[in-house]
Amino acid sequence: MPAVPSSIIEPIWDQFSALLPPHEDTHPLGCHRPRIPDRVVFDKLVQVLVFGCAYQRIADATCSATTLRRRRDEWIAAGVLDALFTLVLAAYDRLLGLALDDIAVDGCITKAPCGGELAGRSPVDRGKQGLKRSLAVDAAGIPLGAVAAPANRHDAPLLAPTLDELRVTDLAMTVHLDRGYDSDRTRTLLVTRGLAAEIARRDLPAPITAGRRWVVERTTAWTNAHKKLGWCTERRAVVIAFWMTFSAVLIVVGRLVREGWRRYRWDGRPARKP
Repeated sequence: MPAVPSSIIEPIWDQFSALLPPHEDTHPLGCHRPRIPDRVVFDKLVQVLVFGCAYQRIADATCSATTLRRRRDEWIAAGVLDALFTLVLAAYDRLLGLALDDIAVDGCITKAPCGGELAGRSPVDRGKQGLKRSLAVDAAGIPLGAVAAPANRHDAPLLAPTLDELRVTDLAMTVHLDRGYDSDRTRTLLVTRGLAAEIARRDLPAPITAGRRWVVERTTAWTNAHKKLGWCTERRAVVIAFWMTFSAVLIVVGRLVREGWRRYRWDGRPARKP
């Protein structure tokens, strides 16, 4: 069984391949070994993201672990995933429409057993190394932007960097937050940005379904289903950002295909809902 259904991964690859810069062979004597096709590397990186296993576990006779890392770094330097994420959000907005009147932001702590630039002592895991992701989603749970930080960082200081990462904005946006953000500093920050705030009160506990924050928890669960981020062994911040963007692309395209299946008809439409 493939890591991701073909109805989701094929549209992603079509656009991804169009964004890839042409390869230039800089070897003085010419390449003595055929270059591994980008599609082979792409498929294996999808497996790394979904299954969360080491590069060595995915590598085989068709592609080595060194090639996976090297090609990944090439694509990071070229900014291919960032451009793809922007295009994917634009496509979703054009076909289904992003619900930008209400957005939700929240943080999530995961394990980072190998340490690294963004690892810190986790307050919920006996001080072990952990990573925090601060995620912003629209009213339907579509990821709009995210930042990573050490696990010992509080959610509130990450709100501004998270809002800075939003790929799309709306002047009439209302930000929904849990009671961890309940402070005058947070309200002042949102007012200066021209955003309305809906923040849960610390002294008034309420279930998450009482407001519109539950969608960010659902999207966080979708992200953690990509095991590379649920148990992050990467040490460099740029690589972690690469995997976070890759995960967001899969989520957005998955929702686009699923909702498109329900609303539209097209050639090659799957017989069953993805």
